[in-house]
Amino acid sequence: MALRNFSIEDGNLATGSLNASRQKAYSDIDLTFSANPTGDLFKKTDAAAVKQAIKNLLMTGFHEKPFNGGFGGGLGTLLFENISEDTEPELELAIKLAVSSYEPRAIIRSVKVNLEEDANRIHITTTFSIKNTGENVVIETNLSRLR
Repeated sequence: MALRNFSIEDGNLATGSLNASRQKAYSDIDLTFSANPTGDLFKKTDAAAVKQAIKNLLMTGFHEKPFNGGFGGGLGTLLFENISEDTEPELELAIKLAVSSYEPRAIIRSVKVNLEEDANRIHITTTFSIKNTGENVVIETNLSRLR
């Protein structure tokens, strides 16, 4: 990181360049809540932290988070809905809206939905990039009924 102080005494106001970049490290607590040998909780950083946050966001149902009923993706409730030709675009739009609204660290690149009507199963592949690094990350989510 090159940082120059510009002042009249410098004499290089027109020719100097200011290069300053700051990369913010993203970190979250690992949701397994397991302890490392020092007794602290494990943490996830950078891409793993954002991936965990998006997966948690999508699997959270609406009205599960107190005082914020719109938070979540509500994907679990779709397993019990009748599947039609509009289901895939609705799912894709719901995922894009949830991530763009509640996860500022990620930019959605693509969402692919594969509906298996006979097995009552939904396979979702979400590709996003992290704003800080530009790294592309893929999340594969399988939703299926237990009974």
